[in-house]
Amino acid sequence: MRALKHALLIGVACALLAGCSTAPPVNQNNLCDIFREKSAWYEDALDMQDEWGTPIQIVMAIIKQESSFRHNAQPPRDYLLGFIPWGRVSSAYGYAQAQDPAWEDFQDATDYGGSRSDFGDSLMFVGWYTTESHRLLGISKWDTYNQYLAYHEGRGGYKNRTYQSKPSLLRVARKVEQQAKDYGWQLKQCRQELESNRSWFF
Repeated sequence: MRALKHALLIGVACALLAGCSTAPPVNQNNLCDIFREKSAWYEDALDMQDEWGTPIQIVMAIIKQESSFRHNAQPPRDYLLGFIPWGRVSSAYGYAQAQDPAWEDFQDATDYGGSRSDFGDSLMFVGWYTTESHRLLGISKWDTYNQYLAYHEGRGGYKNRTYQSKPSLLRVARKVEQQAKDYGWQLKQCRQELESNRSWFF
């Protein structure tokens, strides 16, 4: 009997832990579907836009490209001699794939930054980063293409135009730009619905 109770407790604990992890949205190509599935993300996105002024669709397109909305996303492993695991190729982690130094700068500069695996904190990070790119590099917050290049290469790399020798990165930046346009059009179609649902809950 005691063994059965113990097994049941372990099962409940495992179920609770599994419930705490956030699965990526089912349809990542439609922003309306994402926010219908995860209404709290819409609230987080509104908070980000209010704080930093970066359009929701641009931040969401960047996060989709960086992590496919996986809270624990990490870059691939590096290998010594081609077969010995030797850490990761970078310290990027979480929804926004923020690296350690950039995340620390974000924490120092703002009151946000609890966890890179928290969606709201990750949105705030991208909003802050795009705002800094606008302030320091003059990139419009509506310019998805150049904002993504600065995000990927870092502001120093963007200034030095390191992206010019990376044709595959330029293609990805165009892909993110198109995704942001699609998200923006979709959001216009369902904004009233999302706001109605929001007012119902609040």
